[in-house]
Amino acid sequence: MITVAEALDALFALVRPTGTEEVPLVEAAGRYMPGPAVASRTQPPFSASAMDGYALRDADLAPGARLTVIGEAAAGRRFAGPCGPGQAVRIFTGAPMPEGADRVLIQEDAQVEKGVLTVTGDYGTSFHVRPLGADFKAGDELSPRWLRPGDIALLAAMNLPRVHVARRPVVALLPTGDELVQPGEDPGPDQIVASNSYGLHALLTAAGAEPRLLPIARDDANSLETAFGLAEDADLLVTIGGASVGDHDLVGPVAERLGMERSFYKVAMRPGKPLMAGRLGRQAVVGLPGNPVSAMVCGAIFLRPMIHASLGLPAQPLPRGTARLAASLPANGPREHYMRASLGPDGLTPAGSQDSALLSVLAESGALIVRPPGDPPRKQGETVDYVTI
Repeated sequence: MITVAEALDALFALVRPTGTEEVPLVEAAGRYMPGPAVASRTQPPFSASAMDGYALRDADLAPGARLTVIGEAAAGRRFAGPCGPGQAVRIFTGAPMPEGADRVLIQEDAQVEKGVLTVTGDYGTSFHVRPLGADFKAGDELSPRWLRPGDIALLAAMNLPRVHVARRPVVALLPTGDELVQPGEDPGPDQIVASNSYGLHALLTAAGAEPRLLPIARDDANSLETAFGLAEDADLLVTIGGASVGDHDLVGPVAERLGMERSFYKVAMRPGKPLMAGRLGRQAVVGLPGNPVSAMVCGAIFLRPMIHASLGLPAQPLPRGTARLAASLPANGPREHYMRASLGPDGLTPAGSQDSALLSVLAESGALIVRPPGDPPRKQGETVDYVTI
């Protein structure tokens, strides 16, 4: 068996960058932008009023001062002439500042009668002007990132109708086993409903991939070979179940007969020991264990970093946090243990059962406590590492 770190290194070696594609801005939310985006214009493109009021020269502003109102400026329609000494221009939020004016007197501090403005009230020190380029300037860059709604708004303001994002890696998900039926079907007396592929589909989608569900492959070589053929155009093939060494575990032998070069088999972790990986032509192959929790934990620990690396992010493990234990833990065994836990005000509370078949426990857990091999007993209040799931 190899360690989790060694397995990750081997998996990263199988990853090939997907490259980029240009998409309309309305399709870019949630995508990873691996290179900078460059603003094609300045924002604001002119000094603009931040309030409704009157544009004037700061030098003319004084309690009781009287100025002549010579025109109006609105958003999208500037006042054409200059604003000289003793003059003011009625202005609305977002309108360009007139030439010569450098301050806005808000309308609450002004009284206008027959075209003459009288300064009233305590107008304070704010100029109420948004300077040219206060937000960004042409040539400014938005750095590589996952694109959130605020980023999309900024890119639109930069006048960028399209953006280069990393192409989503296509991941073929292949559930295997005679015991499986799809959700909504009527299982036989010895069958169960396939759940792993649906959980992994959600996990991979959130990670930035384009997962595709393949039909369930039965426990015979012909069915598996046919299923492998359906995944030929995928960047990554993920098989679920059938990767152990039992009489009905045929994924490894079939994959190798088709030409897969195996990278490793078995990882010193729990849950998730029977993990297989290799390369089949241009395609990376990962064989996950069939136990539901094992498959989901391995998906989080191994597949998410693989997807991120293929998108152009650094090839590194999931980030870890630290928190105090809300309950004591016994000593850990020889394998790295990822214990389901919930994170609350009192810290990390380990789930009462760590059985790798209990999806209800996984669904109630938002974190995995990471226990190193041979970790000694831990008391309540001690600090431990965890990853979020």
